[in-house]
Amino acid sequence: MHLTALVAVLALACNGPAQQGGGANGPGAPPPGPPPPAGGPGPAVHQGGADGLDRDLILTTVAWPPGGKIPSTYTCEGEDISPPLDWQSLPQGAQSLALIVEDPDAPDPAAPQTIWTHWVLYNLPAEERSGIPEAARHLPPGTLEGKNDWGNTGYGGPCPPIGEHRYFHKLYALDTLLPDLGQPDRAALLAAMEGHVIYQVDLIGTYQKQAAQ
Repeated sequence: MHLTALVAVLALACNGPAQQGGGANGPGAPPPGPPPPAGGPGPAVHQGGADGLDRDLILTTVAWPPGGKIPSTYTCEGEDISPPLDWQSLPQGAQSLALIVEDPDAPDPAAPQTIWTHWVLYNLPAEERSGIPEAARHLPPGTLEGKNDWGNTGYGGPCPPIGEHRYFHKLYALDTLLPDLGQPDRAALLAAMEGHVIYQVDLIGTYQKQAAQ
């Protein structure tokens, strides 16, 4: 065997056969997988009621668009009357409704410290298309009232001391008719509703005192 051939045989024995792959993935790395699908993530899944079923309970008002500014008529700077509210498409099994109007931005939206309650109603009749008229002088038959954070029954309109606050009108569909709770506050009503809420829908409006704008 020639000396040149002998050197080639020894080199092959020491280094082994050439590896496959290489390139951008490095020696021996597996080929890249398929590219991710175009279009980004899929649509968010709509969450239904407490039983996981899809529902369509709708709460609206003609007084302002969803998330819009509440007219001063319904605030301490105006007539301080309750806004008109309408609902429809009750979930199956609803036996009564409850309404809580609250401000989670009190006293200052930059540093909120408490949830201020403006209105508490329960045992509203579970009718397919119903609501509460403006000024709510006559509530639907069977409706019971709780106390707001001024210590009164009835509606108390937005009156934020500083900044623009959000006001959540929360409508709950319950699978039962609650007993007479004796003018409960927000916390007492929420405790009584525990385990009975089959759906909740929120209508939000905002307000800032005109003098502060």
